[in-house]
Amino acid sequence: MDETKPRIAVFISGGGTNLQSLIDAARRGELSAEIALVVSSRRDAFGLQRAERENIESLVFKSKKFPSLEDAGRDLVVKLQERRIDYIALAGYMKLLPLAVVRAFPRRVVNIHPALLPKYGGKGMYGHHVHEAVLASGDRESGPTVHLVDEIYDHGEVLEQAQVPVLPDDTPDTLAARVLEQEHRLYPRVLQKLIRGEYALD
Repeated sequence: MDETKPRIAVFISGGGTNLQSLIDAARRGELSAEIALVVSSRRDAFGLQRAERENIESLVFKSKKFPSLEDAGRDLVVKLQERRIDYIALAGYMKLLPLAVVRAFPRRVVNIHPALLPKYGGKGMYGHHVHEAVLASGDRESGPTVHLVDEIYDHGEVLEQAQVPVLPDDTPDTLAARVLEQEHRLYPRVLQKLIRGEYALD
């Protein structure tokens, strides 16, 4: 453990491939941070196995276990602060982050979305739903977006995007695979720049 490095909590709901890309980037020294905590909305998320394999602390957070969303948010903030978390990276996290968490980590919570926001964002726009919508639209390009997180799904300030061509014979699966490849390259790079203060944030 390097006490001088910022500590990142990665929030997941599924397989955690973006989590793995951040872990790998940190190991290679391309991300000057420690992946210190993995938070999952599901107990069966495969990303939790990735965390265990890497000896990263993890926890399952379910807001319905609390009397209110406000109580859930306050509890999560305490858990994050106890673990000295500096940044939060949402990586396939399917829940709206409690407002208390967003407010406790201003401009230090980011998300990666598999489309070129502001298109194809918002509630219900996740996973294959996004790629199906892109193909149905006839758009000629797609790609991931990394943005700051606020109280609205996929709404915060865009930090960076990567363009991916949409091919004539694409299916949601083939498009998703190409976008995901760019996600794995983009996310560590953007997090590194955010940590270094290279973005002029509004």
